[in-house]
Amino acid sequence: MANKKVYFAGSIRGGRVDADLYRRLIAYIRRTDVVLTGHIGKSNLNLTEQGRERDALTYDQDTAWLRQSDVLIGECTCPSLGVGYELAYAEARGIPCHIFYDKSKCQLSAMLSGNPYFRIHPYATEAEIYPLLDQILRQ
Repeated sequence: MANKKVYFAGSIRGGRVDADLYRRLIAYIRRTDVVLTGHIGKSNLNLTEQGRERDALTYDQDTAWLRQSDVLIGECTCPSLGVGYELAYAEARGIPCHIFYDKSKCQLSAMLSGNPYFRIHPYATEAEIYPLLDQILRQ
C-alpha cells in the first residue's frame, strides 16, 4: 500500500534527547508515505504545559490523526506518558503499532514488551531501523 498515513510517535514533554533521530526517521518515511505528525522531529517544540484548554486542542488533533492513520511507528527510547497513551489508543482502534527502541540506552516497559499486539523492534544502531521501516511501509 503506497502513501500510508503514518502516525509517528516520540517523546515531547518526556524529553527531547532523540529529536534529531525523530527528524531523520520522519524524513525517511516521507520519501514514500505521509507522516501526519511531522512536527515531532522539530527541535523548537514548546515543551511546557499550555493549560487545559490548549492541551485539549492538542489531544483533539492528535487523536484525530491517530484515527486517520494506517500505522503507528513509535520511537520509545525516551520514556513518554503521551506515547504510551497513543499506543493504547491505537491498539484499541486496531491500528498496527511498531515500537522501536535503542536497547543499549533503555529497557522497554513490560506493559509494551509484554503486549503481543505491539511489534517490538529493539536496535543497536540507527542503520538497523531503516530496512525495518521499509518492511513496515510495504505491508
